[in-house]
Amino acid sequence: MMFKTFLLLLPVALAARPFSADGSEDSSLKAKFDSWASEHSKQYMDSNALGASEEYSIRFGIFSDNMKFIERLVSMGANQTWTMSSTGPFMDLTNEEFKTGFLGFKKTENSNELKQAGFKYANTQAADSVDWRTKGAVTDVKNQAQCGSCWSFSTTGSIEGANFLATGKLVSLSEQQLVSCDTKADQGCQGGLMDNAFQYVITNGGITTESNYPYKSGGGNSGTCDTSKASDHAVTISGFEDVPQNDESALRQAISGQPVSVAVDATTWQFYGGGVFNGVFGYCGTSLDHGVLAVGYDQTASTPFYVVKNSWGGSWGEKGYIRLPTDKGKEGMCGIANTASYPTK
Repeated sequence: MMFKTFLLLLPVALAARPFSADGSEDSSLKAKFDSWASEHSKQYMDSNALGASEEYSIRFGIFSDNMKFIERLVSMGANQTWTMSSTGPFMDLTNEEFKTGFLGFKKTENSNELKQAGFKYANTQAADSVDWRTKGAVTDVKNQAQCGSCWSFSTTGSIEGANFLATGKLVSLSEQQLVSCDTKADQGCQGGLMDNAFQYVITNGGITTESNYPYKSGGGNSGTCDTSKASDHAVTISGFEDVPQNDESALRQAISGQPVSVAVDATTWQFYGGGVFNGVFGYCGTSLDHGVLAVGYDQTASTPFYVVKNSWGGSWGEKGYIRLPTDKGKEGMCGIANTASYPTK
């Protein structure tokens, strides 16, 4: 019942709201919006007849509604173990715009054909806690921007971790190569699947570095493959394995061994600001739409949690990370245990 209330409260796309001639818009709220826009380097152009940017008016209207939306949910106790933030990067977006522009996990028809036999961590005794960031296996948080390329960031993150464990070197790898060149099975800014991307890297003979083939698709254009850069095989993998489905014990066994690519339902993550995310009114869906990287967990905490690296930049969440509670239903919180995999090297 409470989640139905949340759905009814979700902000929707608004028509433009130009400023009134007498300047009666809430000046305090406008000041907050201007400060937020400056912090996130937002620029709204195309002036309307009143001298204000039409896009500015639209975004200010959405920002205002989102502020009210957050205040209402907080007053109702929708976020028991986490902070709902009004300063994150998606305050000027409707929830539909957020879902359309910043997610992108997509299973394909050949998904089942990709599954490989074996789970090398089957006999691993999972540690009570692990954090691969402290061990040097995780690169800085990156930003996919307005492109449904999350799957490529999840893929590079897990390959970066596997390569570190095999060589002792942390090498930042190219998401752009995957977005532009892995086109037979994946769809660039329109979505993809981490297992497909692992297979592409194997077939291609490797993947190049971030510095050699930097990310340019933040505006939503997948781009054309630069074959000369894609042929620079800086890092290779030998295969990949899927974690047993809907088994959080197995997921922690895998994370004990290396960072793991996972798919989640991130529809309700738009205003996450910190804490252990237990959903809105305790609910997070399991319709997988976003690829991320599980880099650790802590079973000894008062509220045990996974540590998940996202690809929405450092201004979102806990400096680009989110914590999800462990052992929450068959598929895990937000479906984290449903579709997890890792490369082998």
